Amino acid sequence: MAGGGEWMSEKAAPPVELRTDRPHAARVYDVLLGGKTNYPADRIAAEETLAALPNAAVIARQNRSFMHRAARCLATEAGVRQFLDIGTGIPTSPNLHEIVQSVLPTARIVYADNDPIVLAHSRALHTSHPEGRTAYIEADLCDPDSILADETLRRTVDFDEPVALTLVAVLHWLPEGHDPYALVGRILDAFPAGSCLALTHATHDFEPEALDEVSTNFRAKGSNVHPRTKEEVTRFFDGLELLPPGVQVVQRWRPEPVEVGGEVLGERDIPLYAGVAVKR
Repeated sequence: MAGGGEWMSEKAAPPVELRTDRPHAARVYDVLLGGKTNYPADRIAAEETLAALPNAAVIARQNRSFMHRAARCLATEAGVRQFLDIGTGIPTSPNLHEIVQSVLPTARIVYADNDPIVLAHSRALHTSHPEGRTAYIEADLCDPDSILADETLRRTVDFDEPVALTLVAVLHWLPEGHDPYALVGRILDAFPAGSCLALTHATHDFEPEALDEVSTNFRAKGSNVHPRTKEEVTRFFDGLELLPPGVQVVQRWRPEPVEVGGEVLGERDIPLYAGVAVKR
């Protein structure tokens, strides 16, 4: 274990089919961010997404920028020192643990994803601050009980202390037949008061035709995309206390001053909602 990091539980994992012939959300996201950890199917899906939604790469960058802002907010304003990041994706620095541990060196972060390619890269790149801990588990949000029972998670995170659950651009990818509200609620129910939820979610409130085309393209390749309205996204925070400014399009959630050479978005809304809330 390098620098406090830990990888998986000791039990041997069965062989996994990588399915590189079909696009995976984490790898398509990697393409849009300009990464190299992807395959032809992912690049084709990214090109089709950009054709239907030309600002898709901007959306990906703004989504990641929100994650940085939310992580700092949770670590400083909310005082949370434990994080469970589900659907972490391909590591791109600075990662969530780097943001959090820069202000709270003793923080503990567990990343979870169901793509073994993400696992391989996380082992190499998710290195913890020596005073804290960083771990990765191969897990699926559709099976929250398995996540909560995971030995590595239990060794890294104290369930008697607040935990921040982060679901960044994850929930709209869930396959049909699963209740996303129940899945999120099941995990939050296991965490004590003071725990937090931070998420982003695709919406068809803006550019509905483009979002419908993107959804259709992914479904044709075996991946589900389910955009939701602002009301539907806000429902994930039922029973929690939303932090200001509530649920907003992603670039309007506590935006930071634009640096020289930075991205100027103007008034155009990005079809992605964001929010952070605390369990009281």
